Amino acid sequence: MSGKAKADKLKARLPRGFVDREAAEIRATERMLQKVREIFERYGFDPVETPMIEYTDALGKFLPDQDRPNEGVFSFTDDDEQWLSLRYDLTAPLARHVAENFDSLPKPYRSYRAGWVFRNEKPGPGRFRQFMQFDADTVGAPTPAADAEMCMMMADTLDALGLEGQYVVRVNNRKVLDGVMEAIGLAGAEHAGTRLVVLRAVDKLDRLGLDGVRALLGEGRKDDSGDFTKGAGLGPDEVETVLSFVGAKGAAASETIETLKGLVSESSIGSAGVEELAEIARLVGAAGYEGKVEVDPSVVRGLEYYTGPVYEAELTFEVTNDKGQVVRFGSVAGGGRYDGLVGRFKGQDVPSTGFSIGVSRLLSALKATGKVNLSDENGPVIVTVMDRAAVADYQAMVSELRKAGVRAELFLGNPKQFGKQLQYADRRNAPLAIIQGSDERAEGVVQIKDLIEGKRLSEDIEDNAEWRAARPAQVTVPRTDLVEAVIKILAEQAADREGAGQ
Repeated sequence: MSGKAKADKLKARLPRGFVDREAAEIRATERMLQKVREIFERYGFDPVETPMIEYTDALGKFLPDQDRPNEGVFSFTDDDEQWLSLRYDLTAPLARHVAENFDSLPKPYRSYRAGWVFRNEKPGPGRFRQFMQFDADTVGAPTPAADAEMCMMMADTLDALGLEGQYVVRVNNRKVLDGVMEAIGLAGAEHAGTRLVVLRAVDKLDRLGLDGVRALLGEGRKDDSGDFTKGAGLGPDEVETVLSFVGAKGAAASETIETLKGLVSESSIGSAGVEELAEIARLVGAAGYEGKVEVDPSVVRGLEYYTGPVYEAELTFEVTNDKGQVVRFGSVAGGGRYDGLVGRFKGQDVPSTGFSIGVSRLLSALKATGKVNLSDENGPVIVTVMDRAAVADYQAMVSELRKAGVRAELFLGNPKQFGKQLQYADRRNAPLAIIQGSDERAEGVVQIKDLIEGKRLSEDIEDNAEWRAARPAQVTVPRTDLVEAVIKILAEQAADREGAGQ
């Protein structure tokens, strides 16, 4: 290769914060999402899909940084010189969709959607610039019953995924926090920026602990990498008032609510928020979700557009993080009430509430608990090619298997070395290999090699002679019985997997 050709060679690389997804993960994700869809459909929600690109002003002031339209999001201008952005979440596009079709949609409007969202932020461990969310929202329902239902639906979803007893859905109310803000002198539009910094600081409680949040409420905090995050600039007394609110959770919902009443007794909006929390607690208790859904003042959610109840689904089992520390797995979903978001387009508030699932994070949780094992994903049955002149016969086998509903593939590489074909089948995680040479064809038979059983047996075989003598997990059947025999063996393999998982 000439020097110029080497210089012109394009380097294959991914932008930071993006990942490729392989087949096993994609299939596992789809199976998980199907279970989520079944629960959402059971609650009466219908699917809707919005584009990945919106006008930037549709995302508006709820972006992470209001000063630049391409700060926090990926933005560009079209040929009309209007700013467009890749969606930051699925909620703002839904609000635009509802406002644009308001008169034709039933109210309440109950919908769900899954899709990719994009963040133009600093990537890090477990923090990506593109990730998938799965949302459910109710628009047009003003009462706390809609918020309580969201929390119960999330509990049912986690139960359906096999996580029963390993989570808690925690609910709070931003109106109560607004009452606390009034108490420390941060009411009014002129303090909106500081309030947002306070919200985001409290939202990091599970990750940074009380000391980390205390620093972010004050002058600021330097992380392990040396980066400094400017704080809210609150005084010591103000910081302690906010932390008292965060730590107000009692042993029972009634105890928590009484404590919150005392903290916001002089605030009408704060008192209204406490009453809404009491109603949610009453509703989830009556429906049998006590212990699954709890009132917890430490939940605030970091986005500014929430106007009432907010909630998070937290997994309570322990895992080891990147620093080797044993910690709770943490949040996999969250949401809340956003009565003002549709109203940006309508000129008046439209009551709305919704939940958003972090799809990759939820899949990681299922892998951590053994509910999903990507290595167990079987590939297709591989029909090998022993005789190039008989490719039509091999293709007929593949066709018969496919018509019977069996995932099957004809080896399309170089068939010269049979061992390479079996290596290919192994890399594809194929459950079976179909083998027919000229001798088998003359006899009207075919060999079926059980690759899964062969791997298991090979662990006990110590040399090639023993391997040849044992010919493990290989059977010969009449060619006419090929499909029936393959289906039987695949069923036995599936039964073995189910038995091993019990």
